[in-house]
Amino acid sequence: MAMEETVKPTRMELMTTKNKMKLAVQGHRLLKQKRDVLVLEFFQILEKARDLRGELDQKAARAYQDLAVAEAYHGVLEVENAAMAVSRASNVEISVKNIMGVKVPDIKGGYSSRAAFERGYGITGTSAKIDEAAGSFEETLATVIALAKTENALIKLLREIEKTKRRVNALEYVVMPRLRRQSKYISMRLDEMERETFFTLKTIKKKLARKQQSPA
Repeated sequence: MAMEETVKPTRMELMTTKNKMKLAVQGHRLLKQKRDVLVLEFFQILEKARDLRGELDQKAARAYQDLAVAEAYHGVLEVENAAMAVSRASNVEISVKNIMGVKVPDIKGGYSSRAAFERGYGITGTSAKIDEAAGSFEETLATVIALAKTENALIKLLREIEKTKRRVNALEYVVMPRLRRQSKYISMRLDEMERETFFTLKTIKKKLARKQQSPA
């Protein structure tokens, strides 16, 4: 549909279009600021996630090594019995952290190394081999929780960055250019209408002047 059919060339419409343009410019600036903050936060968390992945690889390798030693020393069945008797660790507190309107999980507390008598299996029928394996897996699990927190935050931030980027592009390449064209079109039509009105009034004035000068 042509602009002539959708835009009314009036001063009220011109004022409305200019106000929309001001809001679009302001929104574009704020969205760009939000996008930049989100990108900065994303890369900071990404660096942390990389460190946690490396830490997890090391701790998991050590935990499985300690498990293999415990199984070799006690046998698989005895290690499994000890594992089945392990009590739950302390609860994990999950709250929500707000980053520029993006809600990401914030996990506090969690798993930590416990004394052998706190785990639930009998310490008289086991040895330090099982204790070491249990401690290694507790440390590994703590890192898993921390990594899950950071990677979940990365996913949410990435989605919000893409959404914000689309909004910025829509304002920059669609909305703002359209409003500029509308404003230019209305201004041009108003100028034309003013010239036409001026020419019409001038013509009428001349006709009236000639009429007054002609003999009755």
